[in-house]
Amino acid sequence: MRQALLVVDVQPCFDPPSWLIEEVGQLAAAMPSVATVERHDEAITPFERQLGWKPAPDDASLVRTDALFVKHGYLPPPEAIRHLRGIGVDRVLVCGIQADTCVLAAGFALFDAGLHPTLLRWLTVGSSLDRSGALGERLWRHHFGAVIGSRKELMAGPAHQ
Repeated sequence: MRQALLVVDVQPCFDPPSWLIEEVGQLAAAMPSVATVERHDEAITPFERQLGWKPAPDDASLVRTDALFVKHGYLPPPEAIRHLRGIGVDRVLVCGIQADTCVLAAGFALFDAGLHPTLLRWLTVGSSLDRSGALGERLWRHHFGAVIGSRKELMAGPAHQ
């Protein structure tokens, strides 16, 4: 099974823990990888008007990947999905920030594109609603099933998941 890594919104405005940046960076260097970064444009997504909060207009990814895609909202941009399909992957390993919102939205976009989204639980943190990410993991399991809990489990291969 050919796979790639999708790193969701590991950027300064979400204040990711340093261990997450380091470990995701190591994994991104070991396989085809793509990152999204959330940027604010109120004309596209009304974060400030509706939620009283907004991401930075110029944040950058804190993880170096093969490709970077800017998004305005919860979903990864269609160009990111096209890129993943274009490199011929079957399974997309997903990690990053906000397990119960942006990471989950990426799972839906990947699923709808015919790809196999797989959550890397140990490399995903939750939103302010649930920093543990447990809510996002439960929703992911319900909708997509595939969750990998550790690096050891990932290295064991698809047969063990």
